[in-house]
Amino acid sequence: MRLPEERGPLTGAVRRLLLEDSPSWIADHQLVEHVVAHTAAPLTDLDFQLALTCCYELHYRGFSDVDDIWEWSPQVVMVQSLLEQRLEAALRDVVCPTRKDAHAIPVHEALRTMVAADARPSLSAFLLKSATAEHFRQFLVQRSMYNLKEADPHTWQIPRLAGAAKAALVAIQSDEYGNGRESHMHANMFGQSMRVLGLDETYGAYWADALPETHASVNVMSLFGLHRRHRGALVGHLAALEMTSTEPNRRYGNGLRRLGFGPDATAYFDEHVEADAVHEQIAAVDMCGALVRAEPALYEQVLWGAAACLYLDQAVGAALLRRWDAVPSLGAAP
Repeated sequence: MRLPEERGPLTGAVRRLLLEDSPSWIADHQLVEHVVAHTAAPLTDLDFQLALTCCYELHYRGFSDVDDIWEWSPQVVMVQSLLEQRLEAALRDVVCPTRKDAHAIPVHEALRTMVAADARPSLSAFLLKSATAEHFRQFLVQRSMYNLKEADPHTWQIPRLAGAAKAALVAIQSDEYGNGRESHMHANMFGQSMRVLGLDETYGAYWADALPETHASVNVMSLFGLHRRHRGALVGHLAALEMTSTEPNRRYGNGLRRLGFGPDATAYFDEHVEADAVHEQIAAVDMCGALVRAEPALYEQVLWGAAACLYLDQAVGAALLRRWDAVPSLGAAP
């Protein structure tokens, strides 16, 4: 995968840094600092989100036209830090902190209450009942930003945990990676679904088509995964992801069957109906519960990470439904 094309001043500055080793680095850094400070809505700004995606990708698979030495270069770290600080501030503006009296409720119960209260226009209901094959293709294109590297952002935190919380996270991640079987890796199963629907399963093939909300949802996972200080938010995010997965994936699979697609297309979604029903308990009780027992101060952070997951998933779904002009036909969230 090559470095994406410029989409504005921030991606332009990142491209110059990574491709040209620009002698104008100081001026570009000042430009980035100014633009980031004056980005009104970073969660929906494509230039902002794509610039951060490019910085983060150096920690994943990198770019064919960018030397790997840039991963930890001070210049890139400085740009990434500016973007991260603004992203986190924007996220905290829209995802409220937990009430101080919430500690009376065990964290797994608080997570279940939060998930049960989540209400949104239901993307999964539309895909189940009304979507065309083209709608599904666009849906898979957006999901490919994360699902072709599924589990990787959360795996960053394994070395930062200990004891029962670490064991629970490893149990979940092992399933995500197919328990050692390449064909059962969830990322590969998702690629198979893309291939059956006539899409390019190559990692990074659709970055240019990703909505800013999609970039933001994945960037927040990377933010939580790459920083030890966000270990509580990371496990909360993963718990919410697992706890809201089973029914939507059942609907996605049934929607594809409605359109005549067979097991090669639905295997990824059918696998998640079964796996995530188990993961939900492990994530909420064993992982989050154990972490909060070991580090009670992380209680609010766990719930904030879960709330961030729910908010960003809602934002991606709402953006797709607006694109399809599908909102009026929907009911409540699954």
